[in-house]
Amino acid sequence: MIENFKFGRLCIIGDLLVDKYVFGTVNRISPEAPVPVLLHSHQVAVPGGAANVAANAAALGCTVDLIGVVGQDRTADTLRDIMAPWPGVNLRHFVTDPAWTTITKTRIISGRQQIVRIDEEHVGTLSPTTPQHLIAATLDALTEADALVCSDYAKGVLSDEVLDAVIRAGRKRGIPVIVDPKRPTFAAYRGADLITPNRSELTRATGLPLVTEQQIEKAAQAASRQFGGDVLLTRSEEGMTLWRRDRECLHVTGRRSEVSDVSGAGDTVVATIASTLSAGQSMETAVVIAAAAAAVSVSKLGTATVSRAELSAELHSEMNDAGALVPVEQARHIVTNWRRHGAQVVFTNGCFDLIHPGHIELIRAAAKEGDKLIVALNTDRSIRRLKGESRPIQDEIARATVMGALRDVDLVILFDEDTPLDLIQELRPDVLVKGADYTEDQVIGGDFVKQHGGRVALVNIVQGRSTSSLVKKAQGDEATTPQSATAT
Repeated sequence: MIENFKFGRLCIIGDLLVDKYVFGTVNRISPEAPVPVLLHSHQVAVPGGAANVAANAAALGCTVDLIGVVGQDRTADTLRDIMAPWPGVNLRHFVTDPAWTTITKTRIISGRQQIVRIDEEHVGTLSPTTPQHLIAATLDALTEADALVCSDYAKGVLSDEVLDAVIRAGRKRGIPVIVDPKRPTFAAYRGADLITPNRSELTRATGLPLVTEQQIEKAAQAASRQFGGDVLLTRSEEGMTLWRRDRECLHVTGRRSEVSDVSGAGDTVVATIASTLSAGQSMETAVVIAAAAAAVSVSKLGTATVSRAELSAELHSEMNDAGALVPVEQARHIVTNWRRHGAQVVFTNGCFDLIHPGHIELIRAAAKEGDKLIVALNTDRSIRRLKGESRPIQDEIARATVMGALRDVDLVILFDEDTPLDLIQELRPDVLVKGADYTEDQVIGGDFVKQHGGRVALVNIVQGRSTSSLVKKAQGDEATTPQSATAT
């Protein structure tokens, strides 16, 4: 899955923040006023706002050009310092404005409880030439970008002038344009492909309730009319809803993890969406992966990034079907879910009557061709038609149980036809695997898979190993073994 994604280059423009956290413990109330006394233990500073979007994208493997405004102050130096762990983030497009104060949010934390937040900012004080510097920097970065992200925290960097220029440039470049919005309405984002509001932002922009799925779809449609694109509503523990103008809604329910802090979760979502699209994946896959990233993000305290390894583990846990034997209809839904998680689906088939080393090598080799392996087994009735009434040696449930227990097998399906062609056409695997004793033109379903962008893989087999030879050997041994005179 994402281990094999080739992430591209993002251009991210927006409000740059520094998030500071002051940690300690509270054991008493001040004698001077009815307020808690925090015994300070330590403090940290992390990227916030558009800088956090960039850090999350870099954590997944993207190269990022980060554009925003900083002041001539120590906080700007702090921001550059805390971006150092992300060498994939290019800071050369920072615009320094003497009239600007680099924005800081300081949160006071006792245990895992936020006591108070202190904001240091002076909004709307950009110098007259700064918007043009921002636009020029973005146009320069867009020459190599695979996606454009506008991270709007409503601090003044993404003015109407800047938004109009950079969104038009992104569309001219032919790349996805994604906006994390904070405006009271979404008209300023006209031309964007996707916006990612949360519940309160969508409610404020449309004035509509967001309780039922029908209400959500109606509100998303109303929001789309304001700017002309698609809407991804983030719904906290309820997951996400992707509303699109030309397709059905996609409702994604993420893992219900214990929520420690939602700070920066929206940054993680928009970063994951843009990163996944930069890797050439579909919007459906991007949304499913972003939901998994959000589940990891909210389980952490404070503004945080989600690493590629953490996200991979989360995605694998969501797709752990563990060799289940399922009917075709259920398999189709499972395969759809796998694809939305970015998985390459591999398919192989056979009787697999008596599992032997040759079978094991075939299964191992097949599993290496992609992310998820489906093994289709001939039913007992199908085998009898192909091999005679003496076969199979083991019934279909026994064979499916043994096959499903192999660690490389993710799904087992039975088919009653003489060939698996109908099953292949139903599931549309990305890779069709057979042994190298076949030629590619002999592989049933190979033409269909290739027509749909997949491929056929012929893997080496262990010579001299077959179920038929094992059966003949067993029958020969039985014929030559002396019978005991006494029953036991």
